Amino acid sequence: MHRTYSQKAQHILTFAQRLQGGGVERAMLRMADGWIKAGRRVTLVLGSREGPLASEIPAGIELHELGDGRHSALFSLAPHVGEMGPDLIFCPGNHYSGIAALARLRLGADAPPIVAKVSNALVRPEQGPVTAWGYRRWLRLHPLFLDHVVAMTPAMAAEAVAEMRIPAHRVSVIANPPATARADATPVAVPEGLYIIGVGRLEPQKRWDRLLAALPRLADQRIKLLILGEGAARPSLEAQVAAMGLGDRVSMPGHAGDPLPALRGAAVAVLTSDYEGVPGVLREALLVGTPVVSTESSVAVREILASPDLGSVVGREDGDALVAALDHWLAPGRARPAPVIAGGDPIGEYLALFDSLVHAQTKSQP
Repeated sequence: MHRTYSQKAQHILTFAQRLQGGGVERAMLRMADGWIKAGRRVTLVLGSREGPLASEIPAGIELHELGDGRHSALFSLAPHVGEMGPDLIFCPGNHYSGIAALARLRLGADAPPIVAKVSNALVRPEQGPVTAWGYRRWLRLHPLFLDHVVAMTPAMAAEAVAEMRIPAHRVSVIANPPATARADATPVAVPEGLYIIGVGRLEPQKRWDRLLAALPRLADQRIKLLILGEGAARPSLEAQVAAMGLGDRVSMPGHAGDPLPALRGAAVAVLTSDYEGVPGVLREALLVGTPVVSTESSVAVREILASPDLGSVVGREDGDALVAALDHWLAPGRARPAPVIAGGDPIGEYLALFDSLVHAQTKSQP
């Protein structure tokens, strides 16, 4: 371990499996870019750069590619940490917390502080009793290998304290950096006329089948649907579109490098997930003044949609409520919300947290 035990987090190491277009990885790249621009050294240990987010790897990052996109490839993180000697490890989301645990176990007392972001709900109603029991036990191990947890909203922080049994002083609330327009992104071809939009991976968690099922029940049968994202559920979703005869109303062109223009042009943005953390697409839609309809997929959803003027929240399995909410926002003359501009300085807040943890560990060294 070649660590300098500096007084600040001058060298931050983070890691990811692939760059397939998930919100966790996109936020991580956005934060890494901010940290680099603030004068910090950032190393990314990456299983494989495959995926559309490869174009968003920030200039100046020190990329250590493993050449293996499997999750298990990251089991080797500890030796890389030992070789590179970072001041701090940043775990970008729940999907990666097992990697952080293994790194802590292998590094022992030589481990730098490990900070993890809560990226998905910690209470999962869709889980069966046995799975939920095991998940709760796993969460309660997190305080043993994480020095600090970052939640993106107060409600998510409270959920982390309750479910992980972690002391509140080891949990901070820091939002993701806001989305910005990307001039280098390929423009998205949007449908003609009124359309609703979904943005997110085509994965079972997102439950786009619910949105497809709602489309033929809308009062206005001219409404089109645009879903931006890619994933393993594409074949089943395409089969559903064909079976329902919706081919002329639904388009799924794949990943979008910059979804903001398409969100701005939509009548409504829709999220139909079983579970989420703090869904960035809701904030992105509100940023451009587009109302939102979302399932109650996270405790953060009602924090984001703090006013009925911004959108509607419906039950996960309530198809009638989903249709009614969409019809409400699609009604002719319905007022759109004023753009909601995010405040704060997430990059600076993260760095202040990192510096405090590194400083505290340095003081404790003999």
